[in-house]
Parts: sequence; C-alpha cells; structure tokens
Amino acid sequence: MKTFIKKTIMALVCLVAFQTSAMADNDKPVNVNQLPAAAQQVIKAHFSGKKVALAKMESGLIDKSYDVIFTTGEKIEFDRKGNWTDIDCKQSSVPAKLVPAQITTYVNSNYSGNKILKIEKDRGEYEINLSNGVEIKFNSDFAVIDID
Repeated sequence: MKTFIKKTIMALVCLVAFQTSAMADNDKPVNVNQLPAAAQQVIKAHFSGKKVALAKMESGLIDKSYDVIFTTGEKIEFDRKGNWTDIDCKQSSVPAKLVPAQITTYVNSNYSGNKILKIEKDRGEYEINLSNGVEIKFNSDFAVIDID
C-alpha cells in the first residue's frame, strides 16, 4: 500500500511539473497596437523610426510580459503593465531619455566616450552594458554595486 501511495504521489508531482513547464513557455505573436499603452508610448516616443519585426506576448504561469524586436536587431522587453524591463540596442545607444540621469552622469564621469548599449531594470536595480564591454550594476539608490 505504501508503494502505491508513493507511486501515485510521484505521478502527480510529475504531472504538475509537466503542466507547469508546458504553460510557462507560451509565446504568442501580437500586433504593436495590442501591447499595453505604456509600451506603445515608449515605442512611439523613442523608437518611432524603427520597423518592428516581431512583437510577442509571453504568458507564464502567473504573469505575462511582452517582447518587441526591431528589424535592426534591437529589442525591448516590457512587463505586463507595459513598463520596460530590458532594452538592448546592440550597436546603438539606448535612448538617453530612458536612462536615469544618475546613471548617465556616472557613465559620463567615469566612462567618457562610451555608449550605453543595453539597460535592464529589475526590482529597482539597474544593469547597463557599455560599448567598451563593461557591465555596471546599480542599486535602487543608483550606487554602483558591481562592475564586470
């Protein structure tokens, strides 16, 4: 009887794990006008000259997010509300108005002549990648907490 219960529990755990992994990777192409209003504003204000190659909604088990990829290879990721979480401009600079002023000041003072190619925002922390290959992480008070 104990073996039966153990096998049943193990089967249920495997079934739940399979269902979770199947639901966690649900990407669906969407039109730009189906993105949250805040995401549409960022695209319109800062990437208006760029052509969108793909916009997609990623539905997870609990949350959803959006990715927009431009024909130039640049990519923006948005949370469910349309707030940007990751901007990767590959070879060009992240639009200056999207970079907090404290980060811009730090980069201009310490890495003059370098462009910010990528910026990520997660729980109040920011991580940037510069054109010279340096990665800098800032805490919520914009103090540097790591440099790679």
